[in-house]
Amino acid sequence: MSVERIFDELGHFKRFQACLYFAAVFQAVSCGIHYLASVFLVETPNFVCSVPGNITDVLYGNWNASSLEGILPVFKSGSGPLVVRTDLGQQWELSRCRCALRVNPEDFRYEFNGNKTVKACGGNFVYDHTEVYQSIVTEWDLVCDREWLAKLCQPTFMLGVLIGALLFGDIADRVGRVKILMFTSLCQFGFGVSVAFSGNYYLFVVLRFILAMVSSGYLVVVFVYVTEFTGNKVRTWTSMHVHAAFALGIMVVALTGYLVRVWWIYQIILSICTSPFLIFCWKFPETPFYLMAKGRYQETQALLDTISRFNGLECRLKAEELLEPEKIENGKALLKQETEERTPQPEKKLSILDLFGSWRMAGRTCTVWAIWFIGSLGYYVFSLGSVNLGGNQYINLFLAGAVEFPSYLVGCFAMDRIGRKKTCAPALLLAGVACMLIIVVPADIEALAIALSMTGKFAIAIAFGLIYLYTCELYPTIIRSLAVGSGSMMCRVGSVVAPFCVYLADIWQYLPQLIVGILAFIIGVLTLLLPETLGEPLTTTLEEAESLGRKSSKEKSALREKDGEDGMELRQRGASA
Repeated sequence: MSVERIFDELGHFKRFQACLYFAAVFQAVSCGIHYLASVFLVETPNFVCSVPGNITDVLYGNWNASSLEGILPVFKSGSGPLVVRTDLGQQWELSRCRCALRVNPEDFRYEFNGNKTVKACGGNFVYDHTEVYQSIVTEWDLVCDREWLAKLCQPTFMLGVLIGALLFGDIADRVGRVKILMFTSLCQFGFGVSVAFSGNYYLFVVLRFILAMVSSGYLVVVFVYVTEFTGNKVRTWTSMHVHAAFALGIMVVALTGYLVRVWWIYQIILSICTSPFLIFCWKFPETPFYLMAKGRYQETQALLDTISRFNGLECRLKAEELLEPEKIENGKALLKQETEERTPQPEKKLSILDLFGSWRMAGRTCTVWAIWFIGSLGYYVFSLGSVNLGGNQYINLFLAGAVEFPSYLVGCFAMDRIGRKKTCAPALLLAGVACMLIIVVPADIEALAIALSMTGKFAIAIAFGLIYLYTCELYPTIIRSLAVGSGSMMCRVGSVVAPFCVYLADIWQYLPQLIVGILAFIIGVLTLLLPETLGEPLTTTLEEAESLGRKSSKEKSALREKDGEDGMELRQRGASA
C-alpha cells in the first residue's frame, strides 16, 4: 500500500511510534486482568452445612477440635463427614450438601450405627476462610444445587468476548480506531468498578458480560491500531507482543488474588490498575491508514508533521504524494469503464464458501481453523486450570502468565528464521506431548506436573501468537479478511468452550489436559501439511494461494540446478583463462 511509504520516510518504530505503542499496550493489560479475574472471583473454599445451635466439639477421623474453623482446612469432600456436638446436646454428621441428625446417641464418637435423620442444608453453610475470606460463592451461597450458577460466570463472560469482538471490530472501521479505544477503555474502568458493587448474582453476571464486550473490543482494535502505526520491519514483533501485555494482566491477577482475599476489593483494585491510561488516551491520534481511507488529507498531513517533529526528522513527505498511485489506478479504472461500457462485468461477491473453493483450499481452511480453535482452547485451559494442579494456586497462575514472555520471544525469532510452519507444528506437538506426560506424573510430584503444564502453556502460546500472521499469508488478498475473521470466530468458540473443559477436572483432575493434548497433537501433525510462507510474497489470487508449497520445492530444486550449472561454467571459464 502507498501509505506504507510513511514508515520508510519517518521510521518504522521510532520515538513517536514507541510512545504510542507502549501506551496502547499498557491498557491491554486490563484485558488480561478481566479475562482471568474469575479464577478467584468464583473460587469455592471448603464448606459444610450449618446446624442450629453453637458447636462445642468436632470430630473428623483422627482430628478433633472445638470449632469447625479448626477442622475445615483439612476437610476433604467424599472422605467422610464431620461429626459435631452442639450446646443443645445434639450430634450432627455434616457433609457439603447434607446433614444428618443422630437419633439417641449414647456417647460422642466418630462411628455411629444408629438411626439418623437426613436433611438438606437449606441454604445455611459454613465456609473455610483460610484461603478465601469472601468470594461471590460465599457471598451468595453458590454451592450444591446453585453450583452451576458459579460455573456459568466464565462461559458467559467468554460469550461477551465473542460478541464484543464482532461488534467493536465493525464499528472501529466506521467511526475510527481512537474513538473505540477511548470508549472501551472508559467502559472497562466504569463497568469493572461497577461489578464490585453488584448487589446480587444476576446483576453481577450482566455487568461482567458487558465488561467482557468492551474488553474484547479494546483488544481487537488495539491490534489494528498498533499495526497501522508500525512499519513492516517490526510489525511481527509489535503484533506478537500485544499478547505479552495480556500475560502481564494474568500475573497481576495472581498477585492481587494473593494479597486481597475479599472479592469486591479485589475487583476494584484490578479495575483501577490501568486507570492512568484514561488521563492521556484522549491525546491519541487517529491512524494514517484510516485518515487516508476516509479522505481526511489535512489531518493526515498534520499527523505526518507531528510524527516527523517528534522523531527529530524533517518531513518531506506530503499527504498528496500518498495518493498518486491511487489516482493512476483510478484513471485506469475510469478509462477501462469507458471502453467496456457496453459489456460491464459484475463484481463477484465473496462468501465463506470461497475458503473451500477446492479440495486443497478446503483442507487448508479446516487446518487453520483447527489451529485457531486449539490455540484459544489450550491457552485458557492452561490459564484457568493452573489453579487445580496442586501446590500454591497463586504461584501457578503467576507462572502461567510469566511463561508467555519467553514464548513470544522464541516465537518471533523462530518465525523469521525457520519459518511459520516449522514453528507452529513443533509448538503444537510439544504442547500435546506435555499434556500427555502430565497424566502419567505421580500425584505426589506436584512440581513436575506444574512444570509440564507451564511447558504446555509456553508451546501453545507460540502457536496462538503466530496464527494471525500465518493466516494472512496463507490466503490471497480477495479473501484474506474473510479468512482472518472466520479464524477469529473459531478462536472465540474455543474461548467459550474452555471453561466447560476446565470443569471436567471435577470428573478427573487431568481430563482437561488430556483433551487439549490429544487435539494439539493431531492438529500439530496436520499443520505439517500446510505450505511454508516465509519469504513468499503475499498472494493476490486464489490460483496463487493454491500454488503455495506446490511449486516451491520444484522451483528450489531448479534454482539449485541452475546455480550448480552457473558455478561449473564459471569454474570452466576460470580454468580456461
